[in-house]
Amino acid sequence: MHYVFITGGVSSSLGKGLAAATLASLLQLRNFKVRIRKLDPYLNVDPGTMSPYQHGE
Repeated sequence: MHYVFITGGVSSSLGKGLAAATLASLLQLRNFKVRIRKLDPYLNVDPGTMSPYQHGE
């Protein structure tokens, strides 16, 4: 079993999601089993109420 983590403070969640989906598609073309999991790092915090500076956008 192998894991690939896509992280980054500069790219938006949409950008990371597109990168993950593209990578998953390419791996599936090579007959790899792929599962995508999105993890929200904000525990007990609503990122919608934070300033962009606080959460790195």
